[in-house]
Amino acid sequence: MIDHLLWYSSRATGLVSLLLLTTTVVLGALNGGRFSSAGWPRFAVAAVHRNLSLISVAFLAVHVTTAVVDPYAKIGWGDVVVPFGSVYQPLWLGLGAVAGDLFIALIVTSLLRSRIGARVWRAVHWTGYACWPVAVVHGLGIGGADRGSGWVLALDVFCVTAVLVAVGWRVFAVHPDTRVRRGERVAR
Repeated sequence: MIDHLLWYSSRATGLVSLLLLTTTVVLGALNGGRFSSAGWPRFAVAAVHRNLSLISVAFLAVHVTTAVVDPYAKIGWGDVVVPFGSVYQPLWLGLGAVAGDLFIALIVTSLLRSRIGARVWRAVHWTGYACWPVAVVHGLGIGGADRGSGWVLALDVFCVTAVLVAVGWRVFAVHPDTRVRRGERVAR
C-alpha cells in the first residue's frame, strides 16, 4: 500500500513539477523579452516567475524524495545528483539528475545574485533553457506505466508548445531596451 502511495506521489509531483517549471520558463522568456501589459506589468511577471520557481523547488523535492524512498527502483541519494550511475534506468534517471543539477545551479545563483553580479547570474540563468528540455526528456523516458497515457502525452505536448511559443516570442520581441542594448538607434 505505502509503495503504491510513494509511486503515485512521485509521478504526480513529477508532473506538477513539469507544469510549474514550464510556467516558470514561459514567464522567464516573457520577462526577458520585456513583456508587459496593463494587467501584467513587468514586476508582476517577474514576481510570479520567482514565486513559481520556489514552489517548483518544493514539488521537485517531494518528487525526488518519494522516488528515493520508494523501494521498487532502489534509487540512492547519490543517484539524485550524480548522473548516469543508477542501476535503475541509468539514462533516464541520469537525465533527471542533470536537470536537477542545472536547477540547483539556477537556484543557488539566484539566491546569490546580488553577490555574484548580473553578468554571472545571467550566464548561469541561461542554463534554464537547457534544464527544462532535459527534464522533459527525463519524464518522457522514465514515464513508467503511464508513459503511453493520452493525457500525459497531451500534457507534454502542451508544455513543449507553450515553451516554444514563449521562447519564439522572446527571440523576435522588439523593445526599446533591447534595441539600446544591441546598439541600435531608437526612434523617439
